[in-house]
Amino acid sequence: MSQIQSASSAMGNVKVVTTKDGEEFAEVQEGLAKILIPPPAKETTQKGAKAVEEQQKVFYNPIQQFNRDLTVLAIKAYGEGVVAQRQATMAKRTKRKRDKSDTDNGRSKKQHTSSSNLEGDAIPGASIEAVNGEDTDMDGLKTAQLSTTENDTAKPNDVDAGPTAAPAQDHQAPGNRDTREEIKPTEAGHERKLSPPRFTILDALSATGLRALRYAQELPFVTSVTANDLTPSAVEAIKRNAEYNGVESKVVAIQGDARAHMYSRLTEEVFREHENPRQPRKGGPQASNKYDVIDLDPYGTAATFFDAALNAVRDDGGLLCVTCTDSGVWASHGYSEKAYALYGGIPVKGFHSHEAGLRLIIHGLASTAARQGLAIEPLLSLSIDYYVRVFVKVRKSPASVKFLAGKTMIVYSCDQGCGAYETQLLLRNKKVSNKSGKGVMYKHGLAMAPTVDQNCKHCGSKMHLSGPMYAGRLHSTDFIKKILDDLPNVSKDVYGTMPRIEGMLQTALEEFLPPPADQLGSIKDDDLAALEPYPFFFHPTVLAGAMHCVCPDEESFRSALRGLGYQVTRSHCKPGSIKTDAPWSVIWHVMREWVRQKQPVKVENISKNSPAYTLLRLGEKSDAEQNSNSEQNSDNNKQAIKHDDEVDKLEVVFNKSLGRDNSKRGLVRYQTNPRENWGPLSKASG
Repeated sequence: MSQIQSASSAMGNVKVVTTKDGEEFAEVQEGLAKILIPPPAKETTQKGAKAVEEQQKVFYNPIQQFNRDLTVLAIKAYGEGVVAQRQATMAKRTKRKRDKSDTDNGRSKKQHTSSSNLEGDAIPGASIEAVNGEDTDMDGLKTAQLSTTENDTAKPNDVDAGPTAAPAQDHQAPGNRDTREEIKPTEAGHERKLSPPRFTILDALSATGLRALRYAQELPFVTSVTANDLTPSAVEAIKRNAEYNGVESKVVAIQGDARAHMYSRLTEEVFREHENPRQPRKGGPQASNKYDVIDLDPYGTAATFFDAALNAVRDDGGLLCVTCTDSGVWASHGYSEKAYALYGGIPVKGFHSHEAGLRLIIHGLASTAARQGLAIEPLLSLSIDYYVRVFVKVRKSPASVKFLAGKTMIVYSCDQGCGAYETQLLLRNKKVSNKSGKGVMYKHGLAMAPTVDQNCKHCGSKMHLSGPMYAGRLHSTDFIKKILDDLPNVSKDVYGTMPRIEGMLQTALEEFLPPPADQLGSIKDDDLAALEPYPFFFHPTVLAGAMHCVCPDEESFRSALRGLGYQVTRSHCKPGSIKTDAPWSVIWHVMREWVRQKQPVKVENISKNSPAYTLLRLGEKSDAEQNSNSEQNSDNNKQAIKHDDEVDKLEVVFNKSLGRDNSKRGLVRYQTNPRENWGPLSKASG
C-alpha cells in the first residue's frame, strides 16, 4: 500500500488506503483483522445510518461486532479442548509405535526409557497418523545441543516455528495461548516437532472475509479457514483483505453457492467410503475432509443452509455456529406460515417470543439433523438485539436421536388474555427400573394429552397453539464457564465488546434453574433426556397490564416468590424479566396480594368481560353469599373454589431485602442503542 491518509465518516475516524493498483479503500480494524471497504464519500448531504448504508458496496455491519467477538471466544473455548484431546491421542499413538519399534529392534522398554530425555517421550519416525486420520508430516529434523544443567539458558523463542506455521501465528493474539506442539528431543540428540493437529473452519457466507480473517489471526490452533461467498466482488474483497493482513496462506477464498460447497464435502466422503468398503467407519477419530467448525451468518434466515451444514461439519463433535436475523418470522405472528416452512413450527405471541424463537430455531436444526442420524447438543443459545446466535455440537448417534421427540414440545398460550402458558411434550422419555431391578433405563412412550382446556384456567380467555419447538436446555453451563474463565486473559483492545460478553454470559449462566430432584439413580443417558422444566420468562409489566394495576418493582416481586420457597432468576433475553419454578396459580396469587396489600385498583373501571375481572375474582361472592345460593351454583364453582383455596393458604410477604439481586454487580447485561437508527442494515448488493 503506497499511501495512507486519515478521513472521517459516519463510522468514525478511518484511514484511507491507496492500493498498488491505485484504488482507494477505507481501512476498518476489528480485533486483529483489518479490512478494506469502499471509502466514505468526501461530500454528502445525508446523515447517520443512511450515509453509511449507501457507501457500502460489500456488506459490513459494525453493529455485529458483539456477534463476532463472542464467536471467536466461543470457538477458542471449544477448539482448545478439541486440540488438546487430539494431541493426547497423538501422543498415545506415538508411544505405542515407539514401544512396538523398540520391541521389533530387540530392545526392552526399560533400556529405551533410560536413554530417553527426562523432559518427555521421544517421537520416532518421519511421520505419524494425525488424530483426524490424515498423515501429518514431521517438520524438518534439527540438530541441537542438549543441556540438563541449571545454567541452561535456551529460550522457546529461539526455536524456528517450522514450515507449517502460518505467518499469522508468529504473533499471538493478546490473551491467546499458543497451542502448537512443543519440540521434543530424541535420544540421538536431535529435535523433531509435530505439526499441530488439523483444525479447519468454514465461513460459509463470508462477505468481506472479516470473520475468516479474525479466526486466522486470533485462534492460533486453526490451520485453515475457507471463506466462501456467492458474489465475485465479495471474493475479490476476501482475497484483497487476506493479502492485506498477511494470511493469504491460511485463508482460502472460494466462490460459489455455500450449499453446493458443503454438499461437495459429503459427496467426497461417500465416494471415499465406496472406494474402500473394507475400511468401515468406527467410533474413534476418522479421516475426514469435513470442517471442525462451520459458521453460518446470513442476512435473514439460516434455515436453508441447515441440511448442507450438518452434512459438512464433523460428526464426531463438530461445532455449528448459526445466526438468524429474521426475527419478524420466528418471533411474531405476522408470518406464521413462513416460520413453519423454515423452522417446522409456529411462533409464540407474547413478551417471551424471542426466547421461544430460540427454541423454534433449535428445533429446526435438531429435526434436520435427526434425519441424518445426527444429534445436536446446544452449547450456547442467545437472543441478541434483533437476532439469535446458536452454538451447537454435532455427533453421529442414532441412539441419541431417539430422545428428540421427548425433548420437543408444543405450547398453549393465553396470548390475548393474561399471558400464561402451558407446555405439552410430543413423547415421553421415562426413566424406569430394568427387569432385574438393579438398574434404571429410559423408555420412550406416548405422552398424555391435552394438558389444557380450550380456555385459560386463570382468566377464561382462549388458548392458542404454538410449536413444535425444542424443550431441552439452551446452554451448557460448563461451556459458558470455560468462556468466562478465559475472559481475564484476553485483551479488551482486541475484543471491544468484552464487557457486554461477560454480562450476557453471566446472565445466561444464572438463568438455569435446577430441575426437581430425581428419585432414581443417575445414568449416562440423563443428559440426553434432560429437559428445561421452566422454558420461558415473563415480565411483571405484562402481569400488571393484565390486572390493570400498578406494576410491582422487581425486588418486591422476587421477594414474594422467594418467601414462598420458589427459585427466581432472570433471562438474558430482556431486562426486568423473571424466570421461576413457581406455577402460574401462585404467580397470580402473588399479584392479587400485591393489589390487596400495596396497590388497590378501581373496581368500577374494570369491565366484566376483561381478564382482569376474572384474575381479581371480582365476580366471586363471599362465603356467606355462596352458602345461601342454590346447590346448582355451588356445583358450578366447586372446582374453582377448591383450586383457589389451596393457593389462598399461602401467605405472601413483600420484603425488598429478600428480593435484592445478590449476583455479580457492575455487569453490562443488556444492550442500549448506541446511536440513532440502530439496527440491521440493508442486504448487501454484489
